[in-house]
Amino acid sequence: MATNDGRSWFRRLFRRAKPAPLDPTRADLVIVAFSFDDAESASSALDRASASGGWNETQETVFRHHLVLPADAVSDAEAVASQDDYVRVSHPTPAPEVPTSGYRADVADGVEVTLQRVQVVDALHISQERSRMAGLAQRRGGIVTGWDALQPGEAGAGVPD
Repeated sequence: MATNDGRSWFRRLFRRAKPAPLDPTRADLVIVAFSFDDAESASSALDRASASGGWNETQETVFRHHLVLPADAVSDAEAVASQDDYVRVSHPTPAPEVPTSGYRADVADGVEVTLQRVQVVDALHISQERSRMAGLAQRRGGIVTGWDALQPGEAGAGVPD
């Protein structure tokens, strides 16, 4: 007996349930991978995260981008990013440790903005998303300070001292 979706009763009976997507508001999320260096490749950052033992490459991740944008460009950037399922976070938790040393361009009337979404990350996708965010920020007179990835775990598991 088939239903309108074309699957037999046997397949419906024994299909695997999809796991619930990662909740980005979970209290046990920790930073497992990050990069605030424009010159560091995504694969290097993920190698560092793997070596520290915190990152699981097959697990969903809350992937966050940290930008500084002019105040009048924030709502437009948020609207464009939302087309790719990014959500603006007012107070990112856990807070990213953005380095204060090194050169960073000044953004007049700059506002720190964090955009995040849930996805499985690898070096290719991180590189693509970094490029997308750099374009988003540049077209609005802003900069990208970096990115980080959060997964459930113990505090400090993936971030080296």
